[in-house]
Amino acid sequence: MESFKPLGIYIKPYRNLAVIAPLLMVVEVVCDLMLPRLLQTIVDQGIAQGDLTLVLRTGLLMILVTSIGAVGGIGCTVFAVRAAMNFGADLRIAAYRKVQTLSFGNLDKLGTAELVTRLTNDVNQVQEMVLMGLRILVRAPLLVVGSLIMAIITSPRLALLLIVLMALLILMLVVVIRRAFPLYTRLQERLDRVNTVIQENLSGARVVKAFVRGEHENERFRGANDALMGTSIQAMQLSVVTAPFMVLAINAGVVSVIWLGGIQTIQGSMTTGEIIAFVNYLRQTLMSLMMVSMLMMRISRAQASGKRVVGVLTSEPEVQDRPEAQAGFTPQGRVTFEHVSFGYNGGEPILQDVSFVAEPGQTVALLGATGSGKSSLTNLIPRFYDVNSGAITIDGVDVRDVPQAELRAHIGVALQEAVLFSGTIRDNIRQGRLDASEQDVIAAAQAAQAHDFISALPEGYDTQLGQRGVNLSGGQKQRLSIARALIRKPTILILDDSTSAVDVETESKIQAALAEIMRGRTSFIVAQRISTVLTADKILVLDDGRIVAEGTHHDLMASSEVYREIYESQLGGGTVTSDEVTHVNA
Repeated sequence: MESFKPLGIYIKPYRNLAVIAPLLMVVEVVCDLMLPRLLQTIVDQGIAQGDLTLVLRTGLLMILVTSIGAVGGIGCTVFAVRAAMNFGADLRIAAYRKVQTLSFGNLDKLGTAELVTRLTNDVNQVQEMVLMGLRILVRAPLLVVGSLIMAIITSPRLALLLIVLMALLILMLVVVIRRAFPLYTRLQERLDRVNTVIQENLSGARVVKAFVRGEHENERFRGANDALMGTSIQAMQLSVVTAPFMVLAINAGVVSVIWLGGIQTIQGSMTTGEIIAFVNYLRQTLMSLMMVSMLMMRISRAQASGKRVVGVLTSEPEVQDRPEAQAGFTPQGRVTFEHVSFGYNGGEPILQDVSFVAEPGQTVALLGATGSGKSSLTNLIPRFYDVNSGAITIDGVDVRDVPQAELRAHIGVALQEAVLFSGTIRDNIRQGRLDASEQDVIAAAQAAQAHDFISALPEGYDTQLGQRGVNLSGGQKQRLSIARALIRKPTILILDDSTSAVDVETESKIQAALAEIMRGRTSFIVAQRISTVLTADKILVLDDGRIVAEGTHHDLMASSEVYREIYESQLGGGTVTSDEVTHVNA
């Protein structure tokens, strides 16, 4: 039960419900324990002596006791359900909020599908365990102890048989539970894999169809699904095989009690009513043990899930604010990289000894082959990741000395993969600044060359977007992503290949609009098209994680062979004049 201790704080707000539920269950258990004794009275004192009045009076008392027990059981269920459901909702919210605090590095390790499983299936398992715990975990042990005591009072000699049967069942229970926990842990891991395959397939459905990989994906899913099925069968078999053995033990006990009790009755040392009462107490005891075994199986599964949920709740963000981080950061936009090296999760360096300065208001373009480290470099400025060595400063202040939320409030980011959310177009643009006015939304859309296509939609800015903006083209999604970044009116603007999906003409219009908007703002532009970077104040050419050339277009045409090769491969040979550079982005 150690894995559940950190989750105890989420049941505390509902401790009144969690206390009332077991108390009501005690009422039901007490009533259940009274019934066999009342039945004994009917048989021994009513039927045996022909006292029908006693039979009727005791029978009515049994109905009253049963009714009180039913009220207790129903009340326990009501309060237990309310406590467990509220606990589950709070736990799910807490885990979700924790995910929002995690760094990119944490999310890279955990994986989207695994997080979805932990926040849904695993939380549900723990929630169900709390519900069962407030009911069966109270009822079963109380019935075991109470029935055993009543059985001993009824017939101490027959109680020895009951104790032997209990010992055998408990031994079997221990063996089963020790096998169950690793099995259920593996079951949740198999479920993770199934969810991962499903998520990857659905998010990459267009790629699957384009490359006719449907059968391959079917096989991949079949493998994951078969592994889940195999582990599920093992878990179910363990549960199913246990139950018949327990039922067999119960029935063997009943037969033994009737045989031995019958002998005692013939000898005159035991009454028929006592045999009936003892049989009922035996069944209650062993059935309660059977319930405990089923509950322990569920707890084993919930324990595996609980450890996974706790793993999320106790995860520490890899990027954290320093205790001495100072608020009130108002940058002018001078960004300095000082001998920066970086590798994902401590792996092979992606960036090595990178140093440069971006002055306030400058536009810095990053150019290089795929995998050269361009996006990784820009991810370090807003501290999506932390550098492994070196430092990044803004106006001389190390970014690690600024609270993350405050740092990012001054940075606008438009990523190559334009991630949109279900909701209206207006809501998606306002993700950049929730208090933005309608005029600000329209101005940002106009600057991103998105206003025209938005206005052409039947519902304009109120158009509802599907999941991840599926009802928009790639270029339209990128323009909304740019608008979302611009509406922040940031001091530092990062455009990570954010126009790769738009045509050259639209890109030229965006560049022209951005030229005015970026005035006074430090801008970083990651680009594959060299036409995007020609007018940049500074161009950084990256190769294998290092800056191999730095300067303006004209400087690099004269000094960098790598840059010239990129230029000639895209725009043709020779050099260009300043007028021609201006014409490219006109």
